[in-house]
Amino acid sequence: MFKRYLTGLVAAIALAGAGSAQSADISGAGATFPAPLYAKWAEGYRAQTGDRLNYQAIGSGGGIRQITAGTVDFGATDKPLKPDDLAANGFTMFPTVMGGVVPVVNVPGLKSGQLKLTGALTADIYRGVVKKWNDPLIAKYNPGLTLPNLPITVVHRSDGSGTTFLFTSYLAMKAPRWASEVGANDAVKWPVGLGGKGNDGVAAYVKQTPGAIGYVEYAFAKQNGLTYALLQNKAGKYVAPAAANFAAAAANANWKAAPGFYLLLLDQPGAEAWPITGATFILVKTRQADAQKGREVLAFFDWAYRNGDAAAQQLDYLPMPPAVKEMVRKSWAKVLGPDGKPVYR
Repeated sequence: MFKRYLTGLVAAIALAGAGSAQSADISGAGATFPAPLYAKWAEGYRAQTGDRLNYQAIGSGGGIRQITAGTVDFGATDKPLKPDDLAANGFTMFPTVMGGVVPVVNVPGLKSGQLKLTGALTADIYRGVVKKWNDPLIAKYNPGLTLPNLPITVVHRSDGSGTTFLFTSYLAMKAPRWASEVGANDAVKWPVGLGGKGNDGVAAYVKQTPGAIGYVEYAFAKQNGLTYALLQNKAGKYVAPAAANFAAAAANANWKAAPGFYLLLLDQPGAEAWPITGATFILVKTRQADAQKGREVLAFFDWAYRNGDAAAQQLDYLPMPPAVKEMVRKSWAKVLGPDGKPVYR
């Protein structure tokens, strides 16, 4: 069901663009994390300006590869690139919105918000150490909750994924064994489990597999009716995924001190902070071969900054603060055309 939804969503972005990649004014590819929002933005932008967008939700790794190859006008990634990597590849990077990565489960009889997980326990499940839902370690954190004698089916991403980068980075912060044996990246060697392509693929596997656990961006959990778990945060509180809790995690974000806008929002302090919060980012070439095309890309995201917050909030994404948006606009002065002048003012 959700796979059909995302297929339709990607098609909707293309239709907002005109119906074919060839006729689209702007092309982008990458993260599935913000894909529902980029679809909404594309519709609104087309309605107001007549300009069109074709966005392929193929995963952050694919987006980085395509912008590197120059086959799209922008790449999208939930895994921010460090300043040295941006410089080496000739990229400028900026954030668009923030959101949360959420553990989702298919355990018969459980409703959203009933199951409590910690980072270390989640890591043990994903390492294959905790194998059944009635394992004493799960029961320890869930007194009074009836858990079935059902094998756990771990579901993870099969593609290079910024969502995976955020999830595995968080597990590495909370579980030393995970950090040393698996690590944190957009693609890792998973100890156990099934691989799904994109947030939609993970959502589909979880929905159709009793006993499954996976991780997806919150909009995918909501739109697919998945059961989410509470997650223990740095303050020791078990919190639910919600825009207000993503905002609590982002409250202490110091974007001014983030070179190239490289910033992670994982395991932040605060009683309400959601522990796997992150921004999603856009990559453009710092030196544009086609100044007009570079101008169109930045004009689209400038429009989204000015007009797209309501759509973001409806889908439980967190808009960037106004001061950060202004910092981003100033950073666009580095994006130059063939004549060495900024493509967008």
